[in-house]
Amino acid sequence: MRIGYDIGGTFTDFALVRPEDRRPIVHKVLTTPADPSQGALQGLRDIVELTGTGLHAVAELVHATTLVTNALIERRGARLGLLTTRGFRDVLEMGKEQRYDIYDLRLQFPKPLVPRRWRREVRERTLASGEVLTSVDPQEVVREVASLVEEGIESVAVCFLHSFRNPSNELRARDAILTSFPGLFVCCSSEVAPEIREYERVVTTCANGYVMPLVTTYLDRQRRALAEEGFTGRFVMMQSSGGVAAPETLQRVPIRLLESGPAAGALGAAWLARRLGLEDVLSFDMGGTTAKACLIEKGEPLIVPEMEVDRVHRFARGSGLPVRTPVVDLIEIGAGGGSVAWLDSLGLLKVGPQSAGADPGPACYGRGGTSPTVTDANLLLGYLNPEYFLGGRLTLQRRAAERAIESLARSAGLSVQDAAWGVHKVVNENMAAAAQMHAVERGRDIRRFVMLAFGGAGPVHAARVARRLGISTVVIPVAAGVASALGLLVAPPSFEVLISRPARLDEVDWEEVDVLFRKMETQGRAELSRLGVPAAALSFARSADMRFHGQIHELNVPLPHSGSHHDRTALAAKAFRERYLALYHHCPNGFPIEVLTWRLRVHAPAPTLDLSVGQERSKSDAVKGRRRAYFPEEGGWVDALILDRHAMTPREIWEGPCIVEEPNTTTVVPPGYTVASDDDGNLWLQWRGT
Repeated sequence: MRIGYDIGGTFTDFALVRPEDRRPIVHKVLTTPADPSQGALQGLRDIVELTGTGLHAVAELVHATTLVTNALIERRGARLGLLTTRGFRDVLEMGKEQRYDIYDLRLQFPKPLVPRRWRREVRERTLASGEVLTSVDPQEVVREVASLVEEGIESVAVCFLHSFRNPSNELRARDAILTSFPGLFVCCSSEVAPEIREYERVVTTCANGYVMPLVTTYLDRQRRALAEEGFTGRFVMMQSSGGVAAPETLQRVPIRLLESGPAAGALGAAWLARRLGLEDVLSFDMGGTTAKACLIEKGEPLIVPEMEVDRVHRFARGSGLPVRTPVVDLIEIGAGGGSVAWLDSLGLLKVGPQSAGADPGPACYGRGGTSPTVTDANLLLGYLNPEYFLGGRLTLQRRAAERAIESLARSAGLSVQDAAWGVHKVVNENMAAAAQMHAVERGRDIRRFVMLAFGGAGPVHAARVARRLGISTVVIPVAAGVASALGLLVAPPSFEVLISRPARLDEVDWEEVDVLFRKMETQGRAELSRLGVPAAALSFARSADMRFHGQIHELNVPLPHSGSHHDRTALAAKAFRERYLALYHHCPNGFPIEVLTWRLRVHAPAPTLDLSVGQERSKSDAVKGRRRAYFPEEGGWVDALILDRHAMTPREIWEGPCIVEEPNTTTVVPPGYTVASDDDGNLWLQWRGT
């Protein structure tokens, strides 16, 4: 058996597959914020009990977590020191010397992860060519770190100038630190982010060092607890890039867990898109705390080399910490079922990014929450069945939801009904606007995409968000409420290796490039050997970050593995120009192309999964009854038809308004839409209105 489990801000999702049929058993529990591993362990016990066995019978656990992202945003990482080249102590404050808003006279940036008093300089210098001009003095390193340790430092980031070309000074400094202070956590930029650009490299290395103790402690505790439960199988973690790796690897480079959970959902959506034969898909994942959108083209999500964390302004590029790590390209919106509704200083209704989380949660959970949330609004609008939330394991308190929304309505001068509808509509607008911005920035017309919606709250809002975007088809996959956990079960073992060697494309020596890639292949094989992946099963994908000479930003393009010098140069230039044209719709001529960074993705085949439901029911079995629900398109309150998803006959078409229920989510089908189940149990919502 294999289990995927994803710890989110509000819920922890589980999916289990058995070798005899590979069909999933799914489960969902409330996250335990004080110690998320406790809720996860209880959920694991629950789901294996459904099979009549225990954790001793599980061969593999695949885990995703938001631990790293939350630690960076909430600033609850380690006491971190920075060791850097003399004269470069203030790179963290100087940044790129660019203003993300040139008209804002009070511009703010996130505070550096390392206060200035904990940044220490040492005398060393590596030239841009890789030549060591001044060797680092281990005794000076030890003296500086000793003073940091006296101030209570737990972790040290080592980032020297040009170490991406030659890491020898960094590695000597690291060895000196570990010899003198064996209990200290140490990471080097040449291992974490061996890339050109000093500011981004320092930020990434500091972010890695900042979360190292937290992640190491978390994973050690997880594995001990699992061992106590009898688990002896393989434990792997989802990376931000959409592949799984060994905990030993990720304890060394925990920054690769930055978007672990959201990447799992996007990967599951990509897998399903390929299965359904859909080329252009908007993945829409709305949970209890956030919503995520990702563009999937030709069955693959785009992987980008950088993500901004802890932005001062959520949608302002440049207002956060630039972290250089491979990550699925998605946008996150502070809009989930637990997002809190409030009024700003002008009396305008806002939703999020604050969330009620799992504790106390929305008011209707009956756990002490009093803030009005999206889930409270959806309950009052009749979209949720209070007796069937989480399959009946949690009864929603309608009166508590009324009190919460009533306090908002009074402040806004609205009725409870109008306030609830306002919350629902505002959150839809927020998500649609963010998804549209995400597509436009990548040069895509989102109207030609199919929306694939999942997460506990995603199917409730999907149809109206899609209508706002001009998308006519929405697919709700099987087990949509725990799709991120299912995504973990189709994640391939993979690891990305990179190295910066700037050069003009027409001057590249491809034999030297092959030497670089063989070195990266060796490193990638070593990382995946920790998972027991045989060398014969590995595949290698080469790519490079390129730009026109003089530009600031670059694009990643695939590279050929072989061929003559001329052919490989021509194919790389052609791939770059095609990518540039697709993104910007214009490609200048006469400018030389340069390569900054060479990348290699080492991966093994992804596991298989069968999601068919394998049963048919008659139309009469699907009808559970009717419930009053609010559909302003129909003039207000209507007696909406309630359908049991697992009893719907394949290809039977139902007209909206109606509501489709299942244990872990609810699908709202507004007027103008039809809904039908396919042979595998996926729901297809089609816009038929005007």
